[in-house]
Order: sequence, then structure tokens, then C-alpha cells
Amino acid sequence: VQLQASGGGLVQSGGSLRLSCIVSISRFRINVMGWFRQSPGKQRELVATLADDDSTNYADSVKGRFTISRDDAKNTVYLQMNSLKPEDTAVYYCYVRDYVLDATYWGQGTLVTVSS
Repeated sequence: VQLQASGGGLVQSGGSLRLSCIVSISRFRINVMGWFRQSPGKQRELVATLADDDSTNYADSVKGRFTISRDDAKNTVYLQMNSLKPEDTAVYYCYVRDYVLDATYWGQGTLVTVSS
């Protein structure tokens, strides 16, 4: 199983980025997709999740600024990040929950740096 994350980079405060994560397993095995992030010296933090019933969940710190979505035809989950702040600087990891095998798979991480 592979999750290939991309889209990170350097952006100024107030800017936008869209992260993508291509997932190699069948969509029908996944019940949750999402993104975590980790900043230096901090614990990994849940950013957003998208369940198979299309329900979403966001960290309070990103509500109203970030949007998670998926394209089933492309086996890809996205994280649209708007109004970025320096405190959003982190390595962002995508993940999926495989309910058939009761397993969680992670992408390799993509670095987002927001300058003030």
C-alpha cells in the first residue's frame, strides 16, 4: 500500500496551498481518510478527516480555513489550505483507515512552511 503526498512548499502568511495524496488501495476498503501534521517539538496533530459517509471533522485551529475533499476517480484526497498562518508550518501526513484489514496507512509527509 502506498500513499503519495505532494503539494507542500513555502508560502507567505495569508496564502494558500493544496495538498494531494494519491492512495494505492481500493476506495471500497477505506472508511476514513485524513491529514495530520507535526511541527518540530510538538506532537502529531489531527488536522482533518473525511469519512465514507462524507462527514468531515476539523481541528478547531483550521476550521473555516482548510477543506478536505476526495476524488474517487483519481484515488486522491486533498487538503485545501487557505489563509495560512505561520503556526500552520509543519510536515503534513495523509492517512487512510482500511476497515477490511483493520489497518492504518500513512503517507511520507510533505512540508508546509508559512512565512510571516
